[in-house]
Amino acid sequence: MAYRRNPQQARPYGRRRGFNKGTLIIGLIIAGFALFKYCSTSQYNEILGESQNVSLTVDQEIALGLQSTPSMIQQFGGLHPSSEAQKLVKRVGNKLVDNSIARRTNYQYDFHLLADPRTINAFALPGGQVFITEALFSQLKSEDQLAGVLGHEIGHVVARHGAERIAKQELTQGLTGAAVIASGDYGTAQAATMIANLVNMSYGRDQELQSDDLGIRFMMEAGYDPQQMIGVMDILEGAAGPNRQPEFFSTHPNPENRRERIQESIVKWTAELSQ
Repeated sequence: MAYRRNPQQARPYGRRRGFNKGTLIIGLIIAGFALFKYCSTSQYNEILGESQNVSLTVDQEIALGLQSTPSMIQQFGGLHPSSEAQKLVKRVGNKLVDNSIARRTNYQYDFHLLADPRTINAFALPGGQVFITEALFSQLKSEDQLAGVLGHEIGHVVARHGAERIAKQELTQGLTGAAVIASGDYGTAQAATMIANLVNMSYGRDQELQSDDLGIRFMMEAGYDPQQMIGVMDILEGAAGPNRQPEFFSTHPNPENRRERIQESIVKWTAELSQ
């Protein structure tokens, strides 16, 4: 009688379905290419005095921002109908740029007041397009507070945070794809995506604090009262409410944790700009 081997026994020991050396090698190649591309695209930022991993040129950032502006305006209900309010936003924004180190950049700054009455927000696109919603604008109590909000957003542009995030997203997408191919396991893909998102969130928090610091400098150079930025934190904290998410999982640090850093920036720039 011939002995029939169990099909399960015929499978080589330690070999798992969906995983082999070929896919592992391909995954490693993809991961290596993503890392090489990210690390080799370094540009020096004269304002920050440091090199950054960005792949976009300044002209590409400007083009990307201009191309995205119409959809952003539409998403937030169009432009605010008040011409006087629009002029105020543009005047304060341009004063910040023209009287600070931001004027040394080649970005095409423009400032927009959006009609959205519910979403308390302000943001900047790569290249110099800056936005503030009516919901936030209406709660500001002074021109200095408006300068604080716009200065923070100009900081994102000057620090090239949009370009940095695009480069980091390209890296994490490449690493996630490499993990999927190497393992053939959807669970691994989910884990890699979660890790990538957490890395990007944490990086965004650092960007927010850096923009606070730059915004304080721009305010002081343009003659605005930097202490009014604390009032902006009060407004944001009130808008967040008691049930906001834990700070670690938020791209914006909690206002109470930003106040201390803002005070440190005021002390720092008071000393440096007085020299």
